[in-house]
Amino acid sequence: MNMERDSETTFEEDSQPNDEVVPYSDDETEDELEEQGPAVEPEQNRINREAEESREPFRKECTWQVKANDRKFHEQPHFMNTKFFCIKESKYAAIPQISTLAWYTTLVPLLLVLGITAIKDLVDDVARHKMDKEVNNRTCEVIKDGRFKITKWKEIQVGDVIRLKKNDFIPADILLLSSSEPNSLCYVETAELDGETNLKFKMALEITHQHLQKEDTLAKFDGFIECEEPNNRLDKFAGTLLWRNTRFPLDADKILLRGCVIRNTDICHGLVIFAGADTKIMKNSGKTKFKRTKIDYLMNYMVYTIFVVLILLSAGLAIGHAYWEAQVGNYSWYLYDGEDATPSYRGFLNFWGYIIVLNTMVPISLYVSVEVIRLGQSHFINWDLQMYYSEKDTPAKARTTTLNEQLGQIHYIFSDKTGTLTQNIMTFKKCCINGQIYGDHRDASQHSHRKIDVSPEVDFSWNEFADGKLAFYDHYLIEQIQSGKEPEVRQFFFLLAVCHTVMVDRSDGHINYQAASPDEGALVNAARNFGFAFLARTQNTITISELGTERTYDVLALLDFNSDRKRMSVIVRTPEGSIRLYCKGADTVIYERLHRMNPTKQETQDALDIFANETLRTLCLCYKEIEEKEFAEWNKKFMAASVASTNRDEALDKVYEEIEKDLILLGATAIEDKLQDGVPETISKLAKADIKIWVLTGDKKETAENIGFACELLTDDTTICYGEDINSLLHARMENQRNRGGVYAKFAPPVHEPFFPPGENRALIITGSWLNEILLEKKAKSSNILKLKFPRTEEERRMRTQSKRRLEAKKEQRQKNFVDLACECSAVICCRVTPKQKAMVVDLVKRYKKAITLAIGDGANDVNMIKTAHIGVGISGQEGMQAVMSSDYSFAQFRYLQRLLLVHGRWSYIRMCKFLRYFFYKNFAFTLAHFWYSFFNGYSAQTVYEDWFITLYNVLYSSLPVLLMGLLDQDVSDKLSLRFPGLYVVGQRDLLFNYRKFFVSLLHGILTSMILFFIPLGAYLQTVGQDGEAPSDYQSFAVTVASALVITVNFQIGLDTSYWTFVNAFSIFGSIALYFGIMFDFHSAGIHVLLPSAFQFTGTASNALRQPYIWLTIILTVAMCLLPVVAIRFLSMTIWPSESDKIQKHRKLLKAEEQWQRRQKGFRRGVSSRRSAYAFSHQRGYADLISSGRSIRKKRSPLDAIVADGTAEYRRTVES
Repeated sequence: MNMERDSETTFEEDSQPNDEVVPYSDDETEDELEEQGPAVEPEQNRINREAEESREPFRKECTWQVKANDRKFHEQPHFMNTKFFCIKESKYAAIPQISTLAWYTTLVPLLLVLGITAIKDLVDDVARHKMDKEVNNRTCEVIKDGRFKITKWKEIQVGDVIRLKKNDFIPADILLLSSSEPNSLCYVETAELDGETNLKFKMALEITHQHLQKEDTLAKFDGFIECEEPNNRLDKFAGTLLWRNTRFPLDADKILLRGCVIRNTDICHGLVIFAGADTKIMKNSGKTKFKRTKIDYLMNYMVYTIFVVLILLSAGLAIGHAYWEAQVGNYSWYLYDGEDATPSYRGFLNFWGYIIVLNTMVPISLYVSVEVIRLGQSHFINWDLQMYYSEKDTPAKARTTTLNEQLGQIHYIFSDKTGTLTQNIMTFKKCCINGQIYGDHRDASQHSHRKIDVSPEVDFSWNEFADGKLAFYDHYLIEQIQSGKEPEVRQFFFLLAVCHTVMVDRSDGHINYQAASPDEGALVNAARNFGFAFLARTQNTITISELGTERTYDVLALLDFNSDRKRMSVIVRTPEGSIRLYCKGADTVIYERLHRMNPTKQETQDALDIFANETLRTLCLCYKEIEEKEFAEWNKKFMAASVASTNRDEALDKVYEEIEKDLILLGATAIEDKLQDGVPETISKLAKADIKIWVLTGDKKETAENIGFACELLTDDTTICYGEDINSLLHARMENQRNRGGVYAKFAPPVHEPFFPPGENRALIITGSWLNEILLEKKAKSSNILKLKFPRTEEERRMRTQSKRRLEAKKEQRQKNFVDLACECSAVICCRVTPKQKAMVVDLVKRYKKAITLAIGDGANDVNMIKTAHIGVGISGQEGMQAVMSSDYSFAQFRYLQRLLLVHGRWSYIRMCKFLRYFFYKNFAFTLAHFWYSFFNGYSAQTVYEDWFITLYNVLYSSLPVLLMGLLDQDVSDKLSLRFPGLYVVGQRDLLFNYRKFFVSLLHGILTSMILFFIPLGAYLQTVGQDGEAPSDYQSFAVTVASALVITVNFQIGLDTSYWTFVNAFSIFGSIALYFGIMFDFHSAGIHVLLPSAFQFTGTASNALRQPYIWLTIILTVAMCLLPVVAIRFLSMTIWPSESDKIQKHRKLLKAEEQWQRRQKGFRRGVSSRRSAYAFSHQRGYADLISSGRSIRKKRSPLDAIVADGTAEYRRTVES
């Protein structure tokens, strides 16, 4: 029987992934696409076929229904999510009075801990609520009661009709109904979604454009929409609008997504389709997860270990008490307490008594102390003026207080490109015209200036259209333009002014350009500054100001850019009647189409090499004279291809190829995609700290690669592996692993085989399509072939389950291999990836490398990645605040990341590790004295200290010094931390806090407690004081041990402190003084009279501490505790010094800090490794819009005329 007969889905035929396509179908999985249908008998095939043929399109997917101006329709039960809440009842059991301790010894510290924690969490929640409230309280206009009313975002619901104005953020996913622009065009900036600041246009349906312009008609609008369920596919939308008994298809070009900004459109109206959490931007945000640090998890396991130790100690002492009772207690008449309990029962009660007495071993106050330290460290980040960006008045902000020490343990950084590494500002820097390079610092007589200060900026005041924003220093180019000695120079800038799809907008006498890409806008602006200003265009003409003279050219054809052509052309007729084709595009495609007689071909190629080595984005410019007859013949083919009903794009590309040949090369442009200040330096520093940086971007491959070279992630010595290379390597590895597999394979130890030979510098550049292919994430698509469905047998189900498990195992192994391969590379760049793919890459590294990750971005497309990583950082830049609001830390510039990690992160990690080690030490030293005392009191759970000392030890006597060390300590200064990034590795390798360090602290505490107990015990045996009385009573002994303990632990923190300030010294000696002051008060007669049952050590301190013998005992005890520590520290720093010890010792001998310098790149003529760094739009431009005339303002037709011809127009709209 055929196993495939019941399959309803099939995979696409094997094809190479498209590097230019963003695979946005994120949430279509094979399980969702494959439905388990009911068993169907073979005789039902005919019925199945008929049902398949008659099935309505969209009906399977379009289950979301919206009715305009009807909120109640969408509030029906089948649209609501059912939620169940369960409240669990907690029961508390009372424990009998078995403790020898007073109730306040535990309750007071516990209440203090809970109170401080609650206040801290309240402050955090209030801050987040304030930011959420700021967004929710934004306003827009919504139709209510027949008219537009100001409404808050949080009150917008599905079905509302809203009005938006220029520069408004879009509050929900809405269907565009109409706008103030021609044909109801609407221009939006999608920087929040995809990081691109270039404008994209949306256009309403013709029927809504004609009939829904006024408030009263919008209020009466009752259209009914059926569309897909809410999902995270940003570039797809499928649905229909039913209005006036006619269905109209809806697609993504008619939808305005939340997070976009309205630009260049005065007013637009829309119908809310998805709101709140259902919007596409929120669906891409991922789930908010509670993040905890690696130290948190380790600390919890250590507390579990302490619990086990506590139970074991209590059980051992309880057994000892039962044995003691049986051997001694029952036979000692003076110990009889009136209860005839058995030794075992007394031992059982003593077990719980010791649990309470030794409970201070479990550090209740540890968690609140950690939170206080983290809160202080967060404020230090907020107050750091070196992370303050004055241009936008933006300080650094720690938006969470729970992850600071994790900043010192980062292994991998995942960074967005646009707006994070770059400013997303394109600047015209250089050009090559007729083989001559322009753009260096030189005067009008061609004399070069090496010093920038010597050569002033070019003065463009002679040009009335100059915008004053272009910084250019080559005065010789201006001389060439104005003199006209070389006609190619003027021709060059004329081409830039005429060959584009830029839209022009005049307001207040100023010219504003709106381009399909920032690159194209930079080129048109450059032509404008050099005297060739683009002024206006119609459907068939374009007007240019050439050095002050306005000339209008007829546009005969506009051959638009696409990702396959990588070029665009325009054919114009000059006022004199001649026809010319002007073309610009990537050097790789232009050089293939040049006339063989191009004298400047080699010089221009050399210039392209130079520009590429300077990480500039390049375009080649060329032109061609066309005869009238040649154009007429070509135009017939062009018109025929333009109206082709099938394969129109392929037909047009073929026609374009015929005319775009035998071109004459004019030169090349070089645009700088400006990096943020300090990006290469920051990446260099982080690399020296053994932090790997991966760039995850939605940008195209060439652009991402070019930025990789600009920020020095990639160098000329780097061997770059692309998707196809990686795929073949992984395929070979999977084959090897399959061949090695066998019966005994699982018993063999895993063998790590490197993918590449050691010592080579390699980088990986992979696109989203290849990523899906390699990670076996390629989606299944429904087959158009009708499949016959039969009932499955039990054997078939079993085999299908096994097949799925094998596929999952293969997928997991493939993903692990990919991560291993990628981590062997010095740099990884993933381009054309979706927000979900960004998060998937982060998750793979977390899962298979167990490494600490940090994600940094500035747009809504980075939110999922930011939430997935251990730490998320938001850049408050041009793309709004979505990333910042989802982040853990935020600042304005990427360069601040080095200070956040190498200074604040490293300090926070060192401080927290010192704090935890010391905290465990002081608690063990304090608590285990009870353990030694048990051997001398019949294991009776009696305490060695006074009750009030136990209550205040962790609260007052030993808390402040360790808190200040956790807040202020630093092993080296911030400047040295930045100068020596290698110091950072201690956090990555967990060298300062781990189980070994924990057990060392435990051992240190045990030894200290032994010395604290046994030296006073030995000193008190058979002694007589100065007054002839024996000082060896229990209360004097308790005071002696407590005094030695307080002095020891406070001096120990002094030994652990690396950075001394007045505050640290004051806290240490102040804590000791506070202890003696409170002790004398609590041992006074006055307080005993007020509360005799609570204060029973009356006069003990004054009697005991007036004897020198006891002071000598305390001094001896403290010395015995601290001198071994001092000796070990001295030997350690002398024989095995740490990196920070070496730097501190020799910092004056170390050479002065060197300024970072960009790596020098040698230019080698004729080398074939030239990168094609062409700068052009990421998508098709506005050519169709311009050619159709839909963007041109014209007088609106009378409404009656439109209605009269409405039906035919609707049919044409649907058919198109």
